[in-house]
Amino acid sequence: MNKILRKKILNPTVTLMEVEAPLVAKKAEPGQFIILRVDAEGERIPLTIADFDREKGSVTIIFQVVGASTEKLNHLNEGDLIQDFAGPLGRATHTDGLKKVAVVGGGVGCAIAYPVAKKLHHLGCEVHAIIGFRNKDLAILEEEFAAASTKLLKMSDDGSWGEKGLVTDALRKLLEGGEKYDEVITIGPLVMMKFVCRLTKEFGIKTVASMNPIMIDGTGMCGGCRLTVGGKTQFACVDGPEFDGHEIDFDEAIARSAMYRDAERHAHEETCNLFKGVK
Repeated sequence: MNKILRKKILNPTVTLMEVEAPLVAKKAEPGQFIILRVDAEGERIPLTIADFDREKGSVTIIFQVVGASTEKLNHLNEGDLIQDFAGPLGRATHTDGLKKVAVVGGGVGCAIAYPVAKKLHHLGCEVHAIIGFRNKDLAILEEEFAAASTKLLKMSDDGSWGEKGLVTDALRKLLEGGEKYDEVITIGPLVMMKFVCRLTKEFGIKTVASMNPIMIDGTGMCGGCRLTVGGKTQFACVDGPEFDGHEIDFDEAIARSAMYRDAERHAHEETCNLFKGVK
């Protein structure tokens, strides 16, 4: 079992937890993920590693409360124990040799984009971070991105935070203004990543997209996280979670992600009812 060392509510639906996990922290790298179970009867859910402290032996996760398991997790507090916390899993983000990169994050995906930007910045890479949210109330990690990037562009759908518009608007402005990147790394909602990749393809810029579909075992055996990349079946848990964004069949991934939406919503509502009145 793993103890929760710190809990912080980042916005009404997103929570940060720092978890005591020395073995995971020892090997963790940006881009990788863990799989946890809240309790002995819980389902296995993948969560990307948002940060880690090797000396302290802790791993930070940031999650959005969208289903039954994340609702249960959100009801745990500092000092409580998580049943299972396995990792690190997946391939780490490739950072070697990169001199100038645009990191494009959207929504809770910014929690995944941040450690990537942080490492690249630490390695001396020029990092242009573009992060977007629906509105000011949902924005997270602004100070952290400011510290981990050479240039930070903030976007919101309604203009209440940063500039009004989409992350693709900001990226297009940079590209049309003459910015050249070794690579663009995008992490966020599938639709957002689809259009980021479509834009960068126009400019011939290598683009990496982080995919985090439904996973069960995290070792490639169940096939739940299969994707089509370059016309071939790939598994996000062992082949990814990062892939060439110009090769991903986003339409297929979007369709698959919607298959369980109603069931997830129903399970979330049932779990919320169980917790009513519980403090």
